[in-house]
Amino acid sequence: MGFWIGAGSRYEQPDENGISHFIEHLLFKGGSRFDAVEIAQIFDSFGGELNAATAREYTVVHARFLDEHLEEAFDVMADMVIHPVFADIDLEREVVVEEIAMYEDSPSELITDYLTQVIFNGHPLGKSVLGTTGIIGAVTPEQIRGYHAGHYTLPNMVVAAAGNIEQERLVELAKRFLADGCENAPAAISPAAPGKIAGGARFYEKDTQQYHVCFGGPGLSRHSDRRYALSILDAILGGSASSRLFQEVRDKRGLAYSVYSFDALYSDTGLVGVYFGCRGDSVGQVTEIVVEQIQSIAEAGVGADELIRAKESAKGRVVLSMETTHNRMSRLGKLTVTGSEILSLDEIIERIDAVSADDVRELAREMYRPGELTAVAIGPDAKVFEAALDALGGRRELEVKVG
Repeated sequence: MGFWIGAGSRYEQPDENGISHFIEHLLFKGGSRFDAVEIAQIFDSFGGELNAATAREYTVVHARFLDEHLEEAFDVMADMVIHPVFADIDLEREVVVEEIAMYEDSPSELITDYLTQVIFNGHPLGKSVLGTTGIIGAVTPEQIRGYHAGHYTLPNMVVAAAGNIEQERLVELAKRFLADGCENAPAAISPAAPGKIAGGARFYEKDTQQYHVCFGGPGLSRHSDRRYALSILDAILGGSASSRLFQEVRDKRGLAYSVYSFDALYSDTGLVGVYFGCRGDSVGQVTEIVVEQIQSIAEAGVGADELIRAKESAKGRVVLSMETTHNRMSRLGKLTVTGSEILSLDEIIERIDAVSADDVRELAREMYRPGELTAVAIGPDAKVFEAALDALGGRRELEVKVG
């Protein structure tokens, strides 16, 4: 079961970046009827698991437990989410600051945040979910309570569950335990979508063993009819072990341990990207291979066998994901809280089967124009990255920052 709230980093003001994630932490400090120790003891007592996560467009508090403990779990989770007391704010503030420090020491994860920042130039979608140590260190209890009151409201919340449970029972519990949850408050309003950003280039100077590189640009929203074609393009380009980038960069040449493509779909926009990490003497060669493979798909398209394999892989992943109650719950909660359509398994498979080679090629032409791609990297020497950018084409002024 999960409580999904329309509160994430895209809804935050500049002086409260990271507050959604901070509140996620503080919920575990207890509510009006169950304190932090009692919450832990209750879930431990029936062998359950309780956790939470924050993204750019939502926060979720989720749990896994035996069906016989549904009512007690609902009671505790509702109290945490609706009536947090925000105890030990300064103590948990230090924990979040440590989490930010840990993240900043992981360049392979940090690099995608940097790409997002440049693509969504100044827009809230480009802000880090974790925030910065400066903002988290300064955010006040009044800001925390105000943000919670404005976002953790019934119109802005979804309860999703999967397993041995009936819809009527879940509705009954929601009416009982969420009755005083600000039901008349308005739903959070999302800021306007960012405009299209032309390709920029940014380098973060840091004493790393590898260069961590991302190329990318604006993508599709989660409501786009072409999102299934995008998933096929991603699988063919770099989203699987049989993908072109994995085979050409890692298996055939051994130039990188990690290389992949990715996409992120938001309510009104999205992004696509390619990541690789390698030593300095390979950055230029890997960049050339990335450009070659992108251009190959855009110009020559994809082969019939390649397309069939990608489709079967996509269908297999969807079907296998349905085998766990957690994934079923997450799918229902995420799609509902973001206002997305919920399709049946047969409808999803039908849409995957409908993707044509022309659909994939057209998306590659539109999404991955080398001369317009945003380029970001982390590493010890900006000149190495600057030289590699020639392979992308286009005009870019490299902005260098100390990482």
